[in-house]
Amino acid sequence: MKFLNALLFVLIGHFSYGQKCVVVDKDSEFPISNVQVTNEDKSKSVISDRNGILDLSSFNDLELLVFNHVSYVELELIKKQIRKDYTTIFLKFKSELLNEVFLSAAKGDVDRSRIAEEIAVFSNKDIQNVVPQTSADMLSNIPGVKVQKSQFGGGSPVLRGMEANRILLVVDGVRMNNAIYRKGHLQNSITVAPTTLDKTEVIFGPSSVVYGSDALGGVIHYYTRKPEVSERMNTSLEFLGRYSTVNDEKTVNAGVELQYKKIASFTSITHSSFGDLRMGEYRPHRFDNWGLQFEYSDNTDSYYNPEPVPNSNPSMQRNVGYQQTDFLQKLFIPLEHGNDFMFNLQYSSSTSINRFDKLTERKDGDLRFAEWYYGPQDRFLLSTQFNIKADKKLLDRGTFTAAYQNIKESRINRKFGILDRSSQFEKVQVVSLNGDFTKNLNPKVNRDFGYGFEIAYNDVNSTSKGEVLDVVGDRIVGVEDNYVVQTRYPDGGSSYLSSAIYASYRQDFGRKSTLNTGLRLTNTMLAAKWIDTTYIKLPESDISTMNTSVTLTAGYAFRPNESWQINGVLSSGFRSPNIDDIGKVREKRGNVTVPNVDLKPEFAYNFEAGFIKYFDEKKSYIGLTTYYTLLDDYIVRAPFEIDGNSQIIYDGELANVVANVNKGTAYIAGGTMTFKGQLTNTMNLTASLTYTKGTAFDTKEPLSSIPPLFGRLDFNYVRNRIDIGINVVYNGFKGVDDYNISEGIDNIEQTPYIVEDDSYYGSPTWYTLNYYMRIKTSKYVDLLINVDNIMDHHYKEFASAISAPGRNFSFTVIGSF
Repeated sequence: MKFLNALLFVLIGHFSYGQKCVVVDKDSEFPISNVQVTNEDKSKSVISDRNGILDLSSFNDLELLVFNHVSYVELELIKKQIRKDYTTIFLKFKSELLNEVFLSAAKGDVDRSRIAEEIAVFSNKDIQNVVPQTSADMLSNIPGVKVQKSQFGGGSPVLRGMEANRILLVVDGVRMNNAIYRKGHLQNSITVAPTTLDKTEVIFGPSSVVYGSDALGGVIHYYTRKPEVSERMNTSLEFLGRYSTVNDEKTVNAGVELQYKKIASFTSITHSSFGDLRMGEYRPHRFDNWGLQFEYSDNTDSYYNPEPVPNSNPSMQRNVGYQQTDFLQKLFIPLEHGNDFMFNLQYSSSTSINRFDKLTERKDGDLRFAEWYYGPQDRFLLSTQFNIKADKKLLDRGTFTAAYQNIKESRINRKFGILDRSSQFEKVQVVSLNGDFTKNLNPKVNRDFGYGFEIAYNDVNSTSKGEVLDVVGDRIVGVEDNYVVQTRYPDGGSSYLSSAIYASYRQDFGRKSTLNTGLRLTNTMLAAKWIDTTYIKLPESDISTMNTSVTLTAGYAFRPNESWQINGVLSSGFRSPNIDDIGKVREKRGNVTVPNVDLKPEFAYNFEAGFIKYFDEKKSYIGLTTYYTLLDDYIVRAPFEIDGNSQIIYDGELANVVANVNKGTAYIAGGTMTFKGQLTNTMNLTASLTYTKGTAFDTKEPLSSIPPLFGRLDFNYVRNRIDIGINVVYNGFKGVDDYNISEGIDNIEQTPYIVEDDSYYGSPTWYTLNYYMRIKTSKYVDLLINVDNIMDHHYKEFASAISAPGRNFSFTVIGSF
């Protein structure tokens, strides 16, 4: 009996050692949370807690353990190598490239080496180093992406010379584009807070059949944070606080992650407050008064002033501040057989946002508008995602995504000298269902078959009102009378239904090449009805349209050796006109856009080629992608007639009639060169340069939204607890001859005006020098100091009304407990 007891004691001792370990960063020696450890067949899994502690008791001594974290190099150990409790495991930060994995290209994990399309990713670590004030600011840091701003509370990303409803925004697999996403500049990218993001992926060009209509210029896919389950109950708290001097920005974010064996939750709430924005004061372009705001309107919804007021500091841009609150709640529930369920709730709401370009617009030398602002912009998203794993004839993995979105926006304006305030209100409800499935037909040669469907229904409700204000002294005390205001969209209601099916096939030919092909069939149906005819009477008041299109893609990635990858892509895309394209009524600078019920889809035919050359075991690379896109039946805003008239009286003024119409053919060509390298174990360098050109064959006029040459150079040094970076952002000159004047989208009037020549100059060359330093003060707290636009240069982004921020000091505290 004593022998058995002794043997039992020895066995217990043998199998109990190494039950726990601590995972830390090799350089800083701080604990790493959310490190996942699995055995070889992934039948067992544990995740480190906020102190980096892992409980390995569920693994056998001879099992191979795989330590995995998105930001660190994967490590493999046999469990018996961990000789005692709380053994320290060191992980090396993944500064090298190795084999990057992307989700957006095929709505599933795909190695970069198997993707021919041009893609880019901005990680959570990138976001934390840049600490962008909005998601639009974050996008401007991605190679190949340009961002336009009509006001500070916005940002319209440009991909390959296309923006607004020609690019597709997606969040967590749900299409954000809706039936009123407009042509020109679209500011909705800010409704996803950067503090909630895990990463952002960008696919350039119309090459992805899994996304369909609207993705002519490409796809921007936001991925929000995902909670992880754990064998042990864990609670993680996160905090971010930031203050920026250039616009008195104050941002606070708080998040909590709850990890259990059967469920995990992540909750995040962010509130940001922005004040007036100071522009740069050093003017290397030598236009002394360009962009200065000498007077402004101090009118509010309750305060009345019939005259503009002088600006005591013309470099301070007034009427640009606003506040925004963003909420995210996600629940992750693992199910049997590798299946899981994700619940996703997002809500974003802002205060009113003044339209800076309208509040600085002049007529006959005087400011035109006393009030012009967007009312609170609300975005609500509720989605459920069911991921399945199976071993069926045509199914290995699948995802069903059901979503409901409710978007509210409004526009309010009043001119100087009158008491009439006009308001337009839009409400869009979107119900969608997606199914995406994959099957590995032959694991030995990596033959992957993908297929799926998408259905999205948009219901648009557009209303308006006109109020004659009752003013006593300088106070607005009520409304004296009401009058009719033209709705922005059909007042009888409108709807837009999009349905599609797609199939894709990806196959490796040995180790040296991969072919990926795809086909998508999309059908769209639009219905709209106009009731009020006070301002505009159409030939038809009740319309319906239907469009069907097939798009194709074929890409080939050739890898002659481990150091080279050569890519080629042929693809087509299309964009079916939505409610905004066909049914919008609005006025801008004396031009009134009216509905055109005969508008047809526009098509894009794209060819791109490029290469990636790797160095030093893939720790560095240089890449180049060039493309040529042919647009057919492209949609452009042009002079139009209604009832045989090219001018109408609108809002009490004579205005020219314009509409969205189909033209002939045009092209957009360009390329992006990128470099990313690990110079030493502690120093990294990245660089990019993007060139774009676009011209219409029929009119010989430059296309709208074509940015000038732009690029950036980033250097950073990481050692122990300090991460230091410096970068230069560059933007080339765009002359007036390269502007599209007729559409008005390029906003030539926002460039310097040369009185002697009675002409505009175009967009001057500019650059900024920027710096950041991140210090890990403890295992719980990081401090960041950013200095942007160190030289305090004055400049405007291409086509933007507002001047860019001047020198800015930003102080950020990030805590994780």
